[in-house]
Amino acid sequence: MTAPTVRRRLTRLAVGAAAARAAYLGLTQRPPGGDAEWTRKNHRGESVTLLEGPAYVAGAASAVALYSRLPGRLRAAGTVATVGAGMLGAYDDLAGTDGARGFRGHLGALAGGEVTSGAVKILGIGAVGLLAGAIVRDKVVDKVLAGVVIAGTANLVNLLDLRPGRAIKAGLIVGAPALARGGPESLLAAPAIGAAAALLPEDLGERAMLGDAGANALGALIGVAVASRSSRAGLLARAAALVALTAASERVSFTKVIQNNPALNWVDQMGRRPQRPR
Repeated sequence: MTAPTVRRRLTRLAVGAAAARAAYLGLTQRPPGGDAEWTRKNHRGESVTLLEGPAYVAGAASAVALYSRLPGRLRAAGTVATVGAGMLGAYDDLAGTDGARGFRGHLGALAGGEVTSGAVKILGIGAVGLLAGAIVRDKVVDKVLAGVVIAGTANLVNLLDLRPGRAIKAGLIVGAPALARGGPESLLAAPAIGAAAALLPEDLGERAMLGDAGANALGALIGVAVASRSSRAGLLARAAALVALTAASERVSFTKVIQNNPALNWVDQMGRRPQRPR
């Protein structure tokens, strides 16, 4: 790996991080619609802000869209995926209720004639994934598989956003190979990872959370980086794994799986506030 290549990646990491921090500072100083609009209770019952999510979308998307040296197809696909998934996630964050949950709940409600915000998000992110996949790949089969990987990664990261730092850590882990592998996709993964890492202290400190906006956007952007150069076999394997994990989430609690696995639990607890004694 050459020195200029390393410098470019580090620069893109720094740009993504700086853009996300600036966006978070601006949004928290002047929250659109006021603080109450973005305040939710976390797993401890404490109030946190969802503005971390829009800050991630703004920071990562701007770092991708304004990078003229990134190939046009990657730049377009990354921007579409980040903004599209982020906007749909923000819609669900603000308009969602505690009613239907999961794919089965939202699609079941839709079959019964009820259009939930979650159903809009599920269908919308599917469309965004297919559009980004169509931009970044050439052959029809690869376009579809890439779309499934992009939408599936967006959904998977969102499914993990149930504890402080968990979704961001997952994004960093999934995105690290694309960053390390080199090639143009590493310059797409770099701002995705940089923006996420910059917001991790707020998440671990339980002052803010990604919400659907940030988690979906992080997963979608990482998905584009991963899908952009994967072989067809790699796309198929990733798509199958993501579909299987999504199906498993309807029946299995990922939080319990993580808590019962020492290695996963160690990563999950890293940097978090201690648990309250039971």
